[in-house]
Amino acid sequence: MLDSKNYTTLLFDLDETLYESSTGIWQAIRDRIGLYMHERLALDWDIIPTMRANLFTTYGTTLRGLVALYDVDRQDYLDFVHDIPMQDFLKPDPELEQMLNLFPQRKIIFTNADRNHARRVINALGVNSHFEQIIDIRDMDPHCKPMAEAYQVALGLAGVKPEETVMLDDSQPNLATARSLGMGTIRVGSSQLSWDYDECIVRIHDLPDVLSHNGYGAAKTE
Repeated sequence: MLDSKNYTTLLFDLDETLYESSTGIWQAIRDRIGLYMHERLALDWDIIPTMRANLFTTYGTTLRGLVALYDVDRQDYLDFVHDIPMQDFLKPDPELEQMLNLFPQRKIIFTNADRNHARRVINALGVNSHFEQIIDIRDMDPHCKPMAEAYQVALGLAGVKPEETVMLDDSQPNLATARSLGMGTIRVGSSQLSWDYDECIVRIHDLPDVLSHNGYGAAKTE
């Protein structure tokens, strides 16, 4: 278990970290990415899945790959792919809010998505008041997670040292970078421990199982 007294800041990934993968949000976004590539770039449907996978592997995000190869407009892409009916996927999550209340540390979103999408997610979950800052893909441009440069940008914007920070993410590569920089690391959505991160939890709600809270915020959950 990580000792929360050693940390001032919790960096939260967004998609499939603050909510479970079973919501279907990420599949809806993937579908929108494919539609963008078909409609905006006139690519054949048959090649899009393989191309998306190659772009993600090579560039870290599909967006970075499409910018490099097709000079797409970043904001047009982000607006298009995140244009999903959030209310159909997420509802307010009182259990998540109670859990967040346990931790007095600063809470910051650090995501490869954009700020508008992040706000829609945390508003839909009813936890927007807990997050003082959102560091998004535009802030770290031209980098992205899991590139070390993206983390350096995020740490600079947050004004925090890596050893004072815990990174929570569903992605093993993202956590491997965070750990290499000296952050505490917790994988969300897994029960399998790895050298790439310190702790793991199946759901974000289980955070108190791996990060001590020393009773902080307990009165708020009664």
